[in-house]
Amino acid sequence: MGAVLSVPWLLAPAAPLATCCGAMCVSMCTSTAASALCRSCNCQSSIATRVGFALLFCFDALLAWVSLTPALVRTLERYSLHYLQMHCEQQESCFGVMAVHRILFAAVLFHVVLAALLVDVRDTRAPRAAIQNGWWGPKVGALLSLIALAFVLPNGFFVFWANWIAPLLAALFILLGLVLLVDVAHTWSETCLEQWERHGADVWMYLLVGSTLGLYAAVLVVTVLLYVYLAPSGCTANQALITVNLVLAVVLTLLCVHPAVQEANPRSGLAQSSLVLAYCTYLLASALVNRDDPHCNPVARERQSATRSTTAVVGALFTFAAIAYSTTRAATQSRLLVGTDGAPDVPTGYEPLALHAPITEQPRATEPLRIQAVRSAVEAGSLPASALEEELRALGSGGGGDDDDDDDDNALPGGAVRLPANDDERGGTRYNYVFFHLIFVLAASYTAMLLTDWQFVRVGAPPTPVHDTPVVYLGVSRASMWIRIASSWACAALYAWTLLAPVALPERFGYA
Repeated sequence: MGAVLSVPWLLAPAAPLATCCGAMCVSMCTSTAASALCRSCNCQSSIATRVGFALLFCFDALLAWVSLTPALVRTLERYSLHYLQMHCEQQESCFGVMAVHRILFAAVLFHVVLAALLVDVRDTRAPRAAIQNGWWGPKVGALLSLIALAFVLPNGFFVFWANWIAPLLAALFILLGLVLLVDVAHTWSETCLEQWERHGADVWMYLLVGSTLGLYAAVLVVTVLLYVYLAPSGCTANQALITVNLVLAVVLTLLCVHPAVQEANPRSGLAQSSLVLAYCTYLLASALVNRDDPHCNPVARERQSATRSTTAVVGALFTFAAIAYSTTRAATQSRLLVGTDGAPDVPTGYEPLALHAPITEQPRATEPLRIQAVRSAVEAGSLPASALEEELRALGSGGGGDDDDDDDDNALPGGAVRLPANDDERGGTRYNYVFFHLIFVLAASYTAMLLTDWQFVRVGAPPTPVHDTPVVYLGVSRASMWIRIASSWACAALYAWTLLAPVALPERFGYA
């Protein structure tokens, strides 16, 4: 979930990590270049592809994080004979901010280009599908080239980008994350109930009840701790925010068990509300703990402690990895987020046969005779559809009959390619490739705003000391704090709407 990743971390000095990131870059380039012509790994194709793009995203985010170090940016300016100027017109305090936006803008451009190249690709045997699932060496080289190109573009463009475009895209990413979180809350409860009703295994009921009670207990404990440590006398703002969150918790709990809501949607209950409330409480705690006010936040007094360096580095790595994971998860939920109808993207004639869809097309001339015979038998009704599915699976694993032994070439008529045995997309793409890359565009913009603490870049603004210190902070500005709080309230409102919508609009949701 995107908004989960707004957790701020105190990061250790970034300069020592420059060498590590450089080694990572070289390793990625050499390993991927060596397998540039390999189309799949020793795992399912769609999973390998998503992991590959997640690693690329983490690399780009870590490079942007390291660029917040003043020494690194000054080194770039020196080696470019001062052609590269990372400052904002007259002031030199935001060069790290500009470098972050340049590096992550390269990631945005990278995924926009890939999305344009993959429009209307629904079959992994299509020639353009290799752009998504293979050619990792050229893709890494393209990303590095775009990063270099971003440092050549004028500062004026990135001032506009950082102030207007990136915040809008980041807000969309947070909103999508909230939608996915609410959907996960409902899916978790429904899955446990379905498994319990289908198999009668009490472990699912214990798991559902235990997780619900545990999350409610966590909400209660964290709320008490917030009152004790972050809401002392004189901190009325903190006290008010904690109280509002507590009131929302009570309201949502009562709402989910209200008789009208239960009648409209019997599967709604405390399991969903516990997950949503735990997340809202987490966002509130994250905002208050990183408020830059020593009186109302004892954590702020210890931020300069050198003993927190290891935790800070681990926290930074976890943050970027979590963003990448949630992004790849969100990118495969196109049916939920954009409301596509029907089955997933599957080319005609290659629907998953487990659905027992009728087969009406004629056998292909390029298919082995055995497959053609089984297909004809299925169409005639003498064999079940699962028989054809088994034959197609055997064909993909190399057991497709004698005709396959004579064909060692992976090429098929029309420029298509024969899929490897470990490809889980033989029946069509499992997710929308274009939507996948558009989600990464939003994630890169969100990461840029997270790293720059949602700063508004202004000409002649006063210096920002935080970027001149050896410690790089994330999420300690007032704007970052209120974004977390607003995300918490938006999540609560979104969940409340999912409860009230079937009651208010029964015809729309099929409960009339």
